[in-house]
Amino acid sequence: MELFGKLYDEQENVQVRFVGFTTEQSRYDFGIVYTNMFFGKPLVVCMQTGRSTLLDPRDLEDLDHLQTVFHIQTKQQAADLADFFSEALPTLPFTTQYE
Repeated sequence: MELFGKLYDEQENVQVRFVGFTTEQSRYDFGIVYTNMFFGKPLVVCMQTGRSTLLDPRDLEDLDHLQTVFHIQTKQQAADLADFFSEALPTLPFTTQYE
């Protein structure tokens, strides 16, 4: 008896960027996985904590979201991350996953 219905099982060669940087307040180490999955949004992984999220340029406008997902202490730290990711994330239009 099959207990699970497979939703997808895809393989993809992807580009991954590892970047570490510092600001006046913090050090950051991220892995950014550029993939065609997940509406075309890159998967961003904090290498220090293992926390991850899908981000696109529109998500960077929500500093509260960045603070929550990466457990960041201050708005300034979130703004610093938003500045960095605005350069690192693609600005291509994102696709609809479930058409």
